[in-house]
Formats: sequence, structure tokens, C-alpha cells
Amino acid sequence: MKFWKRIAVAGMATIAALSLAACGSKSSSSSTSTSNSYTPKSLNIQFVPSSNANTIEAKAKPLASLLKKELGIPVKVTVSTDYNSIVEAMKSKQVDVGFLPPDGYVQAHAQKAADVLLMAQRFGIKQPGGKSTDKLVDSYRSMIVVKKGSSIKSWKDLKNKKIAVQDVTSSAGYIWPIAELSQKGLDIVKQDTLVTVKGHDQGVMSVLNGDTDAAFVFEDARNIVKKDVPDIMDKVEPIYFTKPIPNDTISVRQDMSAAFRKKLSKAFIDIAKTKEGHAIISSIYTHEGYVKTTDSAFNIVRKYDKIATGESKSK
Repeated sequence: MKFWKRIAVAGMATIAALSLAACGSKSSSSSTSTSNSYTPKSLNIQFVPSSNANTIEAKAKPLASLLKKELGIPVKVTVSTDYNSIVEAMKSKQVDVGFLPPDGYVQAHAQKAADVLLMAQRFGIKQPGGKSTDKLVDSYRSMIVVKKGSSIKSWKDLKNKKIAVQDVTSSAGYIWPIAELSQKGLDIVKQDTLVTVKGHDQGVMSVLNGDTDAAFVFEDARNIVKKDVPDIMDKVEPIYFTKPIPNDTISVRQDMSAAFRKKLSKAFIDIAKTKEGHAIISSIYTHEGYVKTTDSAFNIVRKYDKIATGESKSK
């Protein structure tokens, strides 16, 4: 009798152990599966200003209705104050999708706030004159502009000058020119007065109005002020062009499910091909369409970040 009791106890212990193991396995599996299982019931998208923020918001809002039609869920579009705020918003899961410049994406990815979904395509720019070509490219350049007739003829003349820049996380408006000039021996952060302006159009205008001696802007930002200043190409001119910068990104929360990422990716690509959708994305950031990309495409950004960050920390 004692023998059978011992067998029964042993059997119950085995069953209990197996049950615990199964629960543990189930818990572990559940934890793994939910790490990338977020499927939005409504979508929050945020842009960062590359020109006047109010103008961008007005241009971007019609995109919400197009995405709502494609995705079948409510879509809200807003504009952040700067690059850092959108990274924080994605990190705290208040924003699902961010239209991030390359450096903004790299920061967001490093903070486990975002993964890259798509890269924008633009038409190439031909110099002199800043006219668009018919060739789609995955990169762009930063340029340094001055007022025509200025004593500044090259980057060597920029020492002890007043320069309009964008936020410190802006690739074209800060990082690329800061990094490249640093490698040439010119410490812009220490040797110049930097004036932060909101939008590349404001950088061009600050030079035109004489508020600054030069401006760091994307190539060719003069085109976005042509409507107000038709002869801007004759009044403001470039003196320096950087090496290529990876194009802007559409980035998503890291916990977004693979299925929804695929659906969202298709929606953006398809919308960009329509007449209405293309007009919207082109008017906001001069995007012409979107292609799939990977995180490794932005390793060059990380390299330039290190150089520029070293400069800013030495201030």
C-alpha cells in the first residue's frame, strides 16, 4: 500500500512539474510574441518641420484621409516642434509613425523607439541653378549658401561668421556641414556664431535679409522660397556642397507587428503613386515616392554623428 502511495505522489509531482514547465513555456512564448504584436486601432503620424511648421501641417493633413481609406482605421496627422520631440513621442508610444530625417531616425533607433520602414525618393538636383532632374535618387546633399556679392567665397571664409542652422539633429541643416568642415580643420561650433532657425526656407531668407552671413540648408532649398522671391537664385548662392546624405525615412514604433508594417508600407507606396497622394508628399518634403530600406543604409549617418557630436561637446 505504501508503495502505491509513493507511486501516486511521484506521479502527481511529475504532473505538477510538467504543468509548471508548460506554464513557463507559455509565458515565455507569450512574452516573445507580444514584443512585436502592436496593431494600431487608430494611427498617429507626426512630421517634423523642414519649412514653416504651420504650412506643413496644412499640407500634411489631407494625407490622413488617404491613409484611412487604405488602412481602414482613423488616422491623425500632426507636426512636432523639432526632431527630438518626435523621437520622445515615439519612445513613449504616443506616436506610431514618424517622418524622420536620417539623423532623427538613427537617434530613435538607438533609443529603441523606432525601426525604419521606408526611405523617400527625390528627383536629383542639377547645379548650377538648382533645377530638378528626372532621375529618382535615394540621397541628397547639404549646401552652404551666402548672399550674392558676399565676401565669403568658400568654406575657408566662414571663420568668425554668423551662420543660420537647423536643430542639432538635422543632417543637412547641421550635422553634415559641421562634420565635414571639422575634418577640414574649421571648428564651426567654436569659431562661429550659430543661429538656429525653424525650417530651411528660413535659413535661406535669413541670408537674403542679411540676418546671417551664411546658412546650412538642403540642396536646393532656394526652390521652396521661389514663390515669394522669384529671383532667389540670383540673390543667394551656394559656396559648398557636402557628400550625399541618405534620404528621409518613414519610421515606425519598434513594437509594431510585422503584418501591420507590411500593410502600412504598401499603403504609403501606393498612395505616393496616385495623383493626389503624390501631390501631398511632394509639397511637404519634395518626396517623389518611397522604397523599402534597411537600418544598415544609415551607418554613414552614425559616422557623421560621432564627428559632429564631438564638435558640439567641445563647445
